[in-house]
Amino acid sequence: MKFVDEATIDVAAGDGGNGCASFRHEKYKEFGGPDGGDGGRGGHVIAVADSSLNTLVDFRYTRRFEAQRGEHGKGSDMFGVKGDDIFLKMPVGTIISDAETGAVLHELLTPGEEVMIAKGGDGGFGNMHYKSSTNRAPRQKTPGWPGERKSLRLELKVLADVGLLGMPNAGKSTLIAAISNARPKIADYPFTTLYPNLGVVRVGPEKSFVVADVPGLIEGASEGAGLGHQFLRHLQRTRLLLHLVDVAPFDESVDPVRQARAIVAELKKYDPGLHAKPRWLVLNKLDMVPPGQRQALVRDIVRRLRYKGPVFEISALTREGCELLVQKVYEHIAQVHAQQQPPAEVDPRFQAPAA
Repeated sequence: MKFVDEATIDVAAGDGGNGCASFRHEKYKEFGGPDGGDGGRGGHVIAVADSSLNTLVDFRYTRRFEAQRGEHGKGSDMFGVKGDDIFLKMPVGTIISDAETGAVLHELLTPGEEVMIAKGGDGGFGNMHYKSSTNRAPRQKTPGWPGERKSLRLELKVLADVGLLGMPNAGKSTLIAAISNARPKIADYPFTTLYPNLGVVRVGPEKSFVVADVPGLIEGASEGAGLGHQFLRHLQRTRLLLHLVDVAPFDESVDPVRQARAIVAELKKYDPGLHAKPRWLVLNKLDMVPPGQRQALVRDIVRRLRYKGPVFEISALTREGCELLVQKVYEHIAQVHAQQQPPAEVDPRFQAPAA
C-alpha cells in the first residue's frame, strides 16, 4: 500500500429540514390549531482517530464527503428526522487544517478520539412553534439552516517515541528490522526506503516503544533535495533521535564525519526545534571494521564530531550492541514519559499536617 501523508478533502454537513405550516383538520373541530412540526437537524461530519490506520490513502481517491440532510417537518405535530452523521476514520497523529487559511482546526492524538469537523444545520421551525395566546393561528415557518461546508487539508505526523536519522544506506532499515516487528525493504543500494516505516520494540512485558524510520537524508534536503525532507515532519513528535553513522562506507573517499555534520546542519535548517531534540550517536556497521581498529576509529569519529552525548557501537546486521541500545532507549523514554505526567492529586484528608 502506498504511503500517503497529505490529502485535501471537501466536507459538507447536512442542511436542516424546513419547518412546516399546517393546521389540524378534523370533523367537528373548526379551530384545530397549528400542528406543523420543526425540521430535523442535518448530519454532522465527524473525524475519528483510528489506531489501525497509518496512512491517508483513503482520502487520496475519495475527496468529497456529504452528510445526510434533515427531514422536513410535517403536519400532525410530526418533527423531521435528523440526518445521519458520517464518521471519517483517520490515522492517529492527523492534523486537520483549513485549506484556505492554513489555520489548524484539530489534531487527532488519542485513539478513538472524535471531533466534529463540519456541523449540521439546525432544522427550521414549524408554525406550532409560534403559537401563543395572542397568535392562535400562526402561519410562520422557517427554512432549515445550511450545514457547514469546508475544504480541509489533512497532514499526518506519525506518533513515534524514537526517530532514526542518517544518510541513505546507513543501516536504518536493517536496525528497525533487527529490533522491532517492522519488515522494511532492505537492499545494498541507497534510497531503498521510500516512505516511513513504524515498528514496535518490545523490551519486556508491558514495556515497549515505537520507532520510526524515514528515508535517508542528503545534503540540501531542507531545500528539497532527495526524499527525506518530505518526511522530516514525522520526527517532530518523537522524544529521541538516533543518528546512525556508517563507519565503513563502500566508497573509501566518503567521510562519515562530514556526512554526520551534514545531517545535523539539515535538521537545523528545517526546524530548530527538531535540531534541539535529544540526539544520540549510533555508530553502525562495526562488523565491517577489523576488531583491532574499532576503538581507534570510534574515538576518532567522536573527537572530530566534538560529540558529548551517549555513543553506541553496534552492528545492525549481526545485532551486536543492539540489546544495550534498546534498553537505554527504553529507560530514556520511560523517564521522559514520567516527567510529562501531571502529579497525582492527593485527597487533602490524607495529607500530613503542616509542621
